[in-house]
Amino acid sequence: MYSWENPADRVSIAQMNSELQHAHLELLSAHCATHQLRLRFSADNLAHFGQRDILRKSAQTAAALSEYYASIEREIPSAQAASEALTQLTEERILEGVERVSSYLREQREHYFHSAAPLNDHQKAVMWPYFSAALLDRVRIVELEGSRVPNPPFYEEAKALGFVNLPEVAHMHSLTFLDVVVFNEKIVERFLFHGLVHAVQFEVLGLERYANLFVRSFVSTKLHFLVPLESHAFSLESKFAGAPASRFSVEDQVRLWVKQGRY
Repeated sequence: MYSWENPADRVSIAQMNSELQHAHLELLSAHCATHQLRLRFSADNLAHFGQRDILRKSAQTAAALSEYYASIEREIPSAQAASEALTQLTEERILEGVERVSSYLREQREHYFHSAAPLNDHQKAVMWPYFSAALLDRVRIVELEGSRVPNPPFYEEAKALGFVNLPEVAHMHSLTFLDVVVFNEKIVERFLFHGLVHAVQFEVLGLERYANLFVRSFVSTKLHFLVPLESHAFSLESKFAGAPASRFSVEDQVRLWVKQGRY
C-alpha cells in the first residue's frame, strides 16, 4: 500500500489521482450522452430496435463499472467519511479563504523577491525544452540556509474548521510564490522543475483564479496532494524525471488542463 511518507509514493498517488480525475470526466461525458439517449428514446424502443450487440456491450460495461466503483466505495476508510462530514463552508467563508491565500502568496513573493536570484545558465539549459525562454528569464529562485518557510498565519483557523491535513510548509522541498520559487532544501533539477510548473500555472491562470481553484479543490478533497493544481505538477514532474531526454511543453499541458476544465 502507498504511504504519504514515501516521496516516490506521493508522486504515484498524484499520478493516480490525475488519472482518476480524467476517468471521472470521461464518465461524466458518458453519463451526459446516455441522458440524451434517455430523453429522446424510450427503453422499449431501444430494446426492440437498437443494435443488440452494442446494447449488450453497453450494459455489460456499465455493470462492470458500477461493480468496480462500488467495491472501492466499500473500502473508503471511515476517517475519510468523517472528514467529509465536516460542516459545509459557506460561499462567503470560501471567498474569504481565497483572499487569504492570494494575499499570502503575494506577500511571500514580495518578501523573498529581493533575495532571489535568476536561474543560472546550466539550469536554463536543462529546463528550456519544457519551459519558455521568457519564463526562465523571469523566474527567480531562493535556496534557504538555516531556515525554512513557516506555515501560513491562517493555518490555525483552518484547523479549527476541521482541516487537519494541511501540508507542513517547512517539510516541502519548494514553494512557488508566483514567479519566485523558494527551496527549503538544496536545489535539485527535479524540484526546480516542479516549482516551475507552478510558475506556469500562475502565468496561465493568474493569481486570483489560481487561488480560487486551489481553495475550492482543497475544501473538496481535504488533501494537498489531491488538489489538481498540485497533482498535475507531480504528474509532469514524474514524466520529466522518468524520461528527461523527452521534450514537451509544460505550458501546453497546463493550457490543455484549463481547456478541459481539469483544474
